[in-house]
Amino acid sequence: MDRKVVAVCVAVAFLGLLSAALAFAAEATRIQASDVQTEEGLCIYPKSRALLLGLVSSLALVMAQVTINIVAGCICCKRHSGPPSTNWTIGLISFIASWVSFILAFLLLLTGAALNDQRSQEMMYFGYCYVVKPGVFAGGAVLSLASIALGIVYYVALSTQNAQICDTQQNQGIAMGNPQFPAHATPVFVHEDTYNRQQFP
Repeated sequence: MDRKVVAVCVAVAFLGLLSAALAFAAEATRIQASDVQTEEGLCIYPKSRALLLGLVSSLALVMAQVTINIVAGCICCKRHSGPPSTNWTIGLISFIASWVSFILAFLLLLTGAALNDQRSQEMMYFGYCYVVKPGVFAGGAVLSLASIALGIVYYVALSTQNAQICDTQQNQGIAMGNPQFPAHATPVFVHEDTYNRQQFP
């Protein structure tokens, strides 16, 4: 495998793992219902690092997704004439699944971060103090890992296909053979009446 491919995969995998780790940390530090105190119809929320962790996690996820897609290029431009190869099909499926999981993970992380951005005091809604449900950040972390893993599969599949195409084009040279006519042909004189003769039965 090319060194460039390995370097890109390592960098993107690091960003994906960082995003997932920060998301799990946000899940652990999110505001829970037991942390909220009530007083005269007000919900008193403690400070939480989940907001910052969720934002940094989503930023790392965006950086990883943008990096892998810029380096890999547009999948529509990678398709060559002829029937699609197995690598191209795997790349297409991974590309679509990577973007779907990225969008879901990004939305979960931002939603969890925004809902943890509570002020010190908020009004109670129908007698309840709203907190982020468990599993929002964890779901974003799992989808982040899936998105980055599928992006790496997409990139490696297209890189392998491009390498195979380059090898095929290099092996296809101009076929050199013997000429059909001798190099030094002796001219033959043909009288002009030869073409004007008429054949009689």
